[in-house]
Amino acid sequence: MSNAALHDVRPAAESVTAADEFRNHIGGEWTRGARGKTFDNSNPANTSDIVGRFQASISADASRAVDAAAAAFEGWKRVPVSKRAAILNRAADLLDANVERNAREMTREMGKSVALAKDEFSRSAQTLRFYAVEGQSLTGEVFPNDDGDMTVYTMREPLGVVSVITPWNFPVSIPARKIAPALVTGNTVVFKPSSDAPLSGYRLAEALIAAGLPKGVLNFITGSAAEVGPAITEPQVVRAISFTGSTAAGEKICRSVAFTTRTQMELGGKNPLIVMEDADLDQAVDLAVKGGFSLAGQACTGTSRVLVMKQVRVEFTSKLVARVKGMKIGSGLATGMDMGPLATARQLETVLRYIAIGKREATHLCGGERLTGPGYDSGYYVSPAIFTDVTQAMTIAREEIFGPVLAIIEVDNYADAIAKANDTEYGLSAAIATRNPKIMQSFASDIQSGTVKINRTTTGNLINAPFGGLKRSSTSTFRESGRTGLEFYTQTKTVYRGA
Repeated sequence: MSNAALHDVRPAAESVTAADEFRNHIGGEWTRGARGKTFDNSNPANTSDIVGRFQASISADASRAVDAAAAAFEGWKRVPVSKRAAILNRAADLLDANVERNAREMTREMGKSVALAKDEFSRSAQTLRFYAVEGQSLTGEVFPNDDGDMTVYTMREPLGVVSVITPWNFPVSIPARKIAPALVTGNTVVFKPSSDAPLSGYRLAEALIAAGLPKGVLNFITGSAAEVGPAITEPQVVRAISFTGSTAAGEKICRSVAFTTRTQMELGGKNPLIVMEDADLDQAVDLAVKGGFSLAGQACTGTSRVLVMKQVRVEFTSKLVARVKGMKIGSGLATGMDMGPLATARQLETVLRYIAIGKREATHLCGGERLTGPGYDSGYYVSPAIFTDVTQAMTIAREEIFGPVLAIIEVDNYADAIAKANDTEYGLSAAIATRNPKIMQSFASDIQSGTVKINRTTTGNLINAPFGGLKRSSTSTFRESGRTGLEFYTQTKTVYRGA
C-alpha cells in the first residue's frame, strides 16, 4: 500500500480491508515502527474481521515522537492563533466529509452502533470548531495599580510538549477534546490512542495533518502502554499529560512523572442513579437502560448502581427487567440493535467474572450469559445483567465493572440514598429521577460527583461545558471540555511594564 493511501482523507465508499497497514506519524512523516512489527485491530462483533494493522512501536519510536514535538514547539507557538484555528476548522470539514466511512470503521473496531459512531465523529468535528473560536478569545488580564507609569498584565502562554493518551470507548471524541485545545493554544502533541481502537484516532490525526499542521506539531504513535507509555510521559521535556482510562493506570502515571509535569487524569466511576418514590418510573427505567447499556456499559459515566426507594422498588424492578429482556443484541452494523458486543476479549472475561461474583453475592434477575449461536459465536457478546438485593458491602456495588451490569440497591429515604450513593471511592457522574424541585436542588449540593444529572442519564456531556470527576475519578486539577478545557494547556505570566 502506498504512503499516500495511508493518509488519503477523501470520502471513501468502503471501509479498509484486512490488508491495510497504518503507520505512525512522527516529525511530519508517516513511518513504520523501528521494530518492524504490527498488531491487528479486530472487530469485536466478528473477530475474523481484521479492521487494520498498526505499528507495534517501541520506546525508541516514542522518544522520536517526543523529540519531534519538542523541535516543533518554538515555531508552532509563534503561529498566529487565527491560523491555528483555521487548521482546526479545515480538519473538522474533513471529518464531516468522511463521516460515513469513519463511522463504519469505528463500529468495526470497537462495536458501538453506526448511528452512535456517526454522532461521535460529528461531535468531534463540532469540538474542533468550538476550540477554533474559543482559542481566539483566550486572553490575560490588565490590573489597576497606583503607579501611572506602570502597566500590569498577565499573558497566557502554551506549555510545550503535551502527551495525550486516550481509551477505546470514545476513540475520537475524547482525543478531540484533548488535542484541539492543546493545539489552538500553541502546544505540540504526542498522541497515543488505545491499541484496542486505534483507527478512529488515526482518522482524527490524519485530518488534522491534512488540514495543514506543520511537521512535528502532532505526532501519532501506536503500541502497548508498557512499550510506549513511559517514553511519552516521563521525559522532562513533556510539560503536560492528559489521560483518560482506569484509575490504576492514571495513578501509575502520576507517580512516575516529575512534579513539574502537569497532569489531567479522567478515570473510573461507579455511577449511581437514584429513583425517588415520586419518579416517573417509565422515565426512570429509560434512564437506567440508556445509562447502563447504550455502550454495553463501557462508559466511564455509565450507570452502574440504581438506588431505588423501597416504596417503588418492586414496580420499578419489574418494569426494568421486562425492558431489558426485550433488548436486541447484535452487531453495531445491523439496524435495530439495542446493544452491541463488548470491545475486547479481556473486557468480556472481566465482565463475566463480575457476573459470576454477583450471582454468589446477590439475587440474579436476568442476563449475564455469554451469547452463542449464529451471529454471536465470533464476537464478544453478553446479555445485559440485573441484580437485586445488593448491599453496600458487595463487590458488584463497589468495583467498576465497565460492562452491562446493573445493581439494584433498596433505600429507605432521600438521606439514605445520598449516603449510599456517596459511599464509594469514585465521584464521576450521578443522576436522580424525581418530580420534586426541592429534592432536585438538594441533590446537586449533596451528591459527591463532578457531573450531576437530574432526570437525565449519567452518560453524556456538552462540548461547551466542563467535564470531570471528584475523588478517585479524577485528579481534580483542570477540567476537560468547554472553555475551561483551554486552561490546562496554558500557563500564566504576570508582566510589570514601566514607562
